[in-house]
Amino acid sequence: MEEEKKAVPEGAFLSSLKRNNKQIRDDRATAIGEDTYLLYKRSVEDLQVKIKRMERDQENMLDLSPTNAMSLMVASDFDATAYVAKDIELSVAIRNERIRLELAEKRFAYLFGGGA
Repeated sequence: MEEEKKAVPEGAFLSSLKRNNKQIRDDRATAIGEDTYLLYKRSVEDLQVKIKRMERDQENMLDLSPTNAMSLMVASDFDATAYVAKDIELSVAIRNERIRLELAEKRFAYLFGGGA
């Protein structure tokens, strides 16, 4: 009779079936916490990269050489209105993303107890 009881070898499957509610809840909480932590951290990092790229784009607008470092833009070819509009648009976008980043970093620190 004892041999019949041992027909199913102890392993991960049987151990999993024997877990109690607390163990199951702990495992679920760990999985949810890890996923959320990684995704939140990644979102903060993505915002940092996005801001860096926009700042570079804005700085690159100061390079007015049309083809290479030795050439110069003719004054009549320069569209000041478009330049100003794009520069302001980028400035506003950078400001908004910095605010979003600041809020995300604060929230991340609150939720996960540290910096991203």
